Amino acid sequence: MSANRNMNAAMKGSLLCGDSGMEEYIMKLVPLGDRVVIKALVAEETTKSGIVLPGQAKEKPQQAEVIAVGPGGVVDGKEVVMQVKPGDKVIYSKYSGTEVKLDEDENLIIVKQSDILAIIE
Repeated sequence: MSANRNMNAAMKGSLLCGDSGMEEYIMKLVPLGDRVVIKALVAEETTKSGIVLPGQAKEKPQQAEVIAVGPGGVVDGKEVVMQVKPGDKVIYSKYSGTEVKLDEDENLIIVKQSDILAIIE
């Protein structure tokens, strides 16, 4: 049991105890530098005129919710101050970032702060 805890602590994750008493490993992403972890918001599946779009015809969404924010700091010799915070709704560059699949239901994207174009208020 303690070996399992030490392995999980070394992986910088967190433990979640379920009702069954079994421990399950939950991955936690902590972005570095000027990186931001975002979750794309679901795109509309029907057009305004009521036409249902198949999966291939849908555009890649550009709106997302900020999940985690890196510390900023000096990146490429320039001071970077993070301007977004977790919970912000943002618009990001269409094909930017690295997609990360944590489990079957959760797909996240890691982008640089400079790939975020605007905050939606």
